[in-house]
Amino acid sequence: MLAITSLLPSPASDHINTLIKSLETEFGLTDVQATPEPHLTYQIVEPADLETLKEALHEIARITKPFIAHTTGLGMFPGDNPVIHIPVLRSDDLNLLHHRVLQAAAPLCSRTDKFSAPDLWLPHVSLALHDTTPELLGPVLRFLNNQTFNLELDINNLTILRPAGNLFVREVVFEFGSGEMVR
Repeated sequence: MLAITSLLPSPASDHINTLIKSLETEFGLTDVQATPEPHLTYQIVEPADLETLKEALHEIARITKPFIAHTTGLGMFPGDNPVIHIPVLRSDDLNLLHHRVLQAAAPLCSRTDKFSAPDLWLPHVSLALHDTTPELLGPVLRFLNNQTFNLELDINNLTILRPAGNLFVREVVFEFGSGEMVR
Protein backbone atom coordinates (compact mmCIF):
# COMPACT_ATOMS: atom_id res chain seq x y z
CA MET A 1 0.00 0.00 0.00
CA LEU A 2 1.12 3.54 -0.81
CA ALA A 3 0.06 6.85 0.71
CA ILE A 4 -0.76 9.94 -1.34
CA THR A 5 0.21 12.85 0.90
CA SER A 6 1.59 16.36 1.17
CA LEU A 7 4.81 16.67 3.13
CA LEU A 8 4.77 19.57 5.58
CA PRO A 9 7.69 21.99 5.38
CA SER A 10 9.22 24.06 8.17
CA PRO A 11 8.32 25.68 10.48
CA ALA A 12 5.24 23.46 10.99
CA SER A 13 7.18 20.22 10.50
CA ASP A 14 9.79 21.32 13.05
CA HIS A 15 7.08 22.02 15.63
CA ILE A 16 5.36 18.68 14.94
CA ASN A 17 8.65 16.76 15.15
CA THR A 18 9.39 18.44 18.50
CA LEU A 19 6.00 17.27 19.80
CA ILE A 20 6.60 13.73 18.50
CA LYS A 21 10.06 13.62 20.07
CA SER A 22 8.64 14.81 23.41
CA LEU A 23 6.09 11.95 23.31
CA GLU A 24 8.98 9.53 22.79
CA THR A 25 10.94 11.01 25.70
CA GLU A 26 7.99 11.18 28.11
CA PHE A 27 6.02 8.05 27.15
CA GLY A 28 8.18 5.90 24.85
CA LEU A 29 5.80 6.44 21.91
CA THR A 30 7.78 5.91 18.70
CA ASP A 31 5.57 4.14 16.12
CA VAL A 32 4.50 7.39 14.42
CA GLN A 33 8.16 7.85 13.51
CA ALA A 34 7.82 5.05 10.96
CA THR A 35 6.98 7.97 8.68
CA PRO A 36 9.82 10.33 9.55
CA GLU A 37 8.39 13.36 7.75
CA PRO A 38 5.20 15.03 9.03
CA HIS A 39 2.54 14.91 6.34
CA LEU A 40 -1.14 15.17 5.53
CA THR A 41 -2.63 12.02 3.94
CA TYR A 42 -5.26 12.23 1.20
CA GLN A 43 -5.60 8.55 0.39
CA ILE A 44 -4.06 5.11 0.98
CA VAL A 45 -3.94 3.18 -2.30
CA GLU A 46 -2.83 0.02 -3.98
CA PRO A 47 -2.15 1.16 -7.54
CA ALA A 48 -2.67 -1.20 -10.45
CA ASP A 49 -0.37 1.04 -12.51
CA LEU A 50 2.05 3.15 -10.46
CA GLU A 51 3.51 5.03 -13.42
CA THR A 52 0.08 6.17 -14.61
CA LEU A 53 -0.80 7.22 -11.05
CA LYS A 54 2.42 9.24 -10.91
CA GLU A 55 1.52 10.93 -14.20
CA ALA A 56 -1.94 11.82 -12.89
CA LEU A 57 -0.53 13.25 -9.64
CA HIS A 58 2.11 15.15 -11.61
CA GLU A 59 -0.68 16.83 -13.59
CA ILE A 60 -2.62 17.69 -10.41
CA ALA A 61 0.52 19.24 -8.91
CA ARG A 62 1.19 21.20 -12.10
CA ILE A 63 -2.23 22.92 -11.99
CA THR A 64 -2.39 23.40 -8.20
CA LYS A 65 -1.13 26.57 -6.54
CA PRO A 66 0.39 26.35 -3.05
CA PHE A 67 -2.02 27.29 -0.27
CA ILE A 68 -2.15 27.53 3.50
CA ALA A 69 -4.13 25.06 5.62
CA HIS A 70 -4.79 25.65 9.30
CA THR A 71 -4.81 23.31 12.28
CA THR A 72 -6.50 23.71 15.60
CA GLY A 73 -6.81 21.73 18.79
CA LEU A 74 -5.98 18.15 19.47
CA GLY A 75 -7.90 15.09 18.32
CA MET A 76 -8.11 11.39 18.99
CA PHE A 77 -9.41 8.41 17.04
CA PRO A 78 -10.52 5.84 19.66
CA GLY A 79 -9.67 2.15 19.74
CA ASP A 80 -7.29 -0.35 21.30
CA ASN A 81 -4.45 1.85 20.04
CA PRO A 82 -5.88 5.38 19.96
CA VAL A 83 -4.46 7.75 17.36
CA ILE A 84 -3.58 11.15 18.76
CA HIS A 85 -3.53 13.83 16.10
CA ILE A 86 -3.76 17.51 15.22
CA PRO A 87 -6.92 18.15 13.17
CA VAL A 88 -6.52 20.10 9.93
CA LEU A 89 -9.41 22.40 9.12
CA ARG A 90 -11.07 21.67 5.80
CA SER A 91 -11.10 24.56 3.35
CA ASP A 92 -12.15 25.02 -0.27
CA ASP A 93 -8.53 24.61 -1.44
CA LEU A 94 -7.97 21.48 0.66
CA ASN A 95 -11.29 19.93 -0.39
CA LEU A 96 -10.57 20.62 -4.07
CA LEU A 97 -7.13 19.01 -3.82
CA HIS A 98 -8.56 16.00 -2.01
CA HIS A 99 -11.28 15.66 -4.68
CA ARG A 100 -8.71 15.81 -7.49
CA VAL A 101 -6.57 13.14 -5.82
CA LEU A 102 -9.58 10.84 -5.33
CA GLN A 103 -10.76 11.33 -8.91
CA ALA A 104 -7.30 10.55 -10.29
CA ALA A 105 -6.58 7.57 -8.04
CA ALA A 106 -9.92 5.73 -8.14
CA PRO A 107 -9.66 4.27 -11.66
CA LEU A 108 -5.94 3.51 -11.28
CA CYS A 109 -6.01 1.63 -8.00
CA SER A 110 -7.26 -1.84 -7.18
CA ARG A 111 -7.79 -0.80 -3.57
CA THR A 112 -8.34 2.50 -1.75
CA ASP A 113 -8.94 3.49 1.85
CA LYS A 114 -12.65 3.90 2.73
CA PHE A 115 -11.82 6.63 5.27
CA SER A 116 -10.59 8.81 2.39
CA ALA A 117 -14.12 9.16 0.99
CA PRO A 118 -15.16 12.84 0.95
CA ASP A 119 -17.84 12.41 3.62
CA LEU A 120 -15.51 10.43 5.96
CA TRP A 121 -12.13 12.12 5.43
CA LEU A 122 -10.82 13.86 8.55
CA PRO A 123 -7.55 15.52 7.56
CA HIS A 124 -5.03 15.39 10.38
CA VAL A 125 -1.37 15.18 11.32
CA SER A 126 -0.62 12.14 13.49
CA LEU A 127 1.36 12.58 16.70
CA ALA A 128 1.03 9.04 18.11
CA LEU A 129 -0.39 5.79 16.74
CA HIS A 130 -0.12 2.00 17.00
CA ASP A 131 1.88 1.98 20.26
CA THR A 132 -0.65 3.96 22.28
CA THR A 133 -3.08 2.42 24.78
CA PRO A 134 -6.28 3.65 26.40
CA GLU A 135 -4.36 3.76 29.70
CA LEU A 136 -1.76 6.14 28.22
CA LEU A 137 -4.37 8.41 26.68
CA GLY A 138 -5.09 10.49 29.81
CA PRO A 139 -1.45 11.15 30.72
CA VAL A 140 -0.52 11.92 27.10
CA LEU A 141 -3.41 14.35 26.65
CA ARG A 142 -2.56 16.06 29.97
CA PHE A 143 1.05 16.39 28.80
CA LEU A 144 0.01 17.83 25.41
CA ASN A 145 -2.62 20.13 26.94
CA ASN A 146 -0.23 23.09 27.25
CA GLN A 147 1.20 22.84 23.73
CA THR A 148 0.29 24.95 20.69
CA PHE A 149 -1.77 23.30 17.96
CA ASN A 150 -2.78 26.34 15.90
CA LEU A 151 -0.43 25.97 12.97
CA GLU A 152 -0.24 27.22 9.40
CA LEU A 153 0.63 24.41 7.01
CA ASP A 154 2.16 25.34 3.67
CA ILE A 155 0.58 22.81 1.29
CA ASN A 156 2.90 22.90 -1.73
CA ASN A 157 3.39 19.32 -2.94
CA LEU A 158 1.91 15.92 -3.60
CA THR A 159 4.06 13.06 -2.36
CA ILE A 160 3.74 9.31 -2.67
CA LEU A 161 5.09 7.51 0.39
CA ARG A 162 5.96 3.82 0.15
CA PRO A 163 6.96 1.17 2.67
CA ALA A 164 10.68 0.44 2.97
CA GLY A 165 11.36 -2.03 5.76
CA ASN A 166 9.87 -0.54 8.93
CA LEU A 167 9.60 2.97 7.45
CA PHE A 168 7.45 4.88 4.97
CA VAL A 169 9.70 6.90 2.67
CA ARG A 170 9.36 9.17 -0.34
CA GLU A 171 8.65 7.46 -3.63
CA VAL A 172 8.24 10.76 -5.46
CA VAL A 173 7.42 14.40 -4.65
CA PHE A 174 5.65 16.75 -7.09
CA GLU A 175 5.96 20.46 -6.32
CA PHE A 176 2.83 22.56 -6.90
CA GLY A 177 2.71 25.05 -9.75
CA SER A 178 5.41 23.49 -11.88
CA GLY A 179 4.74 19.85 -11.17
CA GLU A 180 8.51 19.57 -10.80
CA MET A 181 9.49 16.14 -9.55
CA VAL A 182 11.78 16.05 -6.53
CA ARG A 183 13.15 12.80 -5.10
